[in-house]
Amino acid sequence: MHSAVAPTTLPGEVIAGWRLAPDSVRPLGAGLINRTFLASTVDGDERVVQQVNPIFPPAVNDDVEAVTAHLAASGLVTPRLVRTETGALCLPDAGGSWRALTRVHGRSLDTLANARQAASAGALLARFHRALDDLAYEFAHERPPIHELSRHLDALRAALDEQRGHRFYDRAARLATEILAAANALDALPPTPLRTVHGDPKINNVVFAQLDDEALCLVDLDTLGRMALPLELGDALRSWCNAAGEDAATGRFSVALFAAAVRGYAHEAEGWVTAAEREALVPATATIQVELAARFCADALRERYFGWDPQRFPSRGEHNLVRAAGQLSVHRALLDVRGELERAVLAAFHAT
Repeated sequence: MHSAVAPTTLPGEVIAGWRLAPDSVRPLGAGLINRTFLASTVDGDERVVQQVNPIFPPAVNDDVEAVTAHLAASGLVTPRLVRTETGALCLPDAGGSWRALTRVHGRSLDTLANARQAASAGALLARFHRALDDLAYEFAHERPPIHELSRHLDALRAALDEQRGHRFYDRAARLATEILAAANALDALPPTPLRTVHGDPKINNVVFAQLDDEALCLVDLDTLGRMALPLELGDALRSWCNAAGEDAATGRFSVALFAAAVRGYAHEAEGWVTAAEREALVPATATIQVELAARFCADALRERYFGWDPQRFPSRGEHNLVRAAGQLSVHRALLDVRGELERAVLAAFHAT
């Protein structure tokens, strides 16, 4: 049964393409990049319908199809693309291509509530990585490397230079000074092998069971590709262990959630993760925090990339200022407990 939220109107070609019941369409989730809806077909089958941000070309759906087929063949739960009535994986559109997927019933979380959830999410991510380790596939969409700290710091400096008249310039400039100082203090990350990864394993891209704390699957697979594993895990851990979530100006980094998540990951991946990858987990998490703070701060001035919540914030710029301050806050919190986090990694991987 659908909620009392008013139905959303989708383009006629989308309704026809997947034989959707027009009055069944409802917004789903609050993703920062794609627009997502829940709908039913005229036969009563539930579909997750997305308008994919134009930063991802239609070819990204070929990658999603190949990876989800491989995951399913490996026994993992995963959403699958549903072809249109004419057999297409998506419908191109100037505002971003449209696609439909099967729905995995479960719940999405903005923050983790307990260590059981963290451990289950860690184990799921490890199974995801290991299942794709033997994937022989050349990605159709070559995503530019997303985790290049120097590039994001340069983009922040450019935004400051370009937007001197912006109403939030002074606030953003103060934050930027702190972000750049934090970046200068980061440890260099060692070279590690490229792995096939999700690319954006933040907590609300993990689907949990409705009635317990089991992590079922990963969603929003447009960011699939090959990346250094510490950066992928760092992106997960900076999200999963931020007890306040991304929309708070101050954060606390949870040692308990970190230890549980790494323990769950190691249980599935010990012997597969190299010593260099393991040792880079904490510094990579710190790096991703600073990188994301820089990205949010730049978009506070440019106001054109990240989605924002108009129910809570007057503008995209104000929302992104809060996000940037929050990432910087939780980064400092991580530094305060760094020794505990490093010991948790050693214990999880039974390293000496």
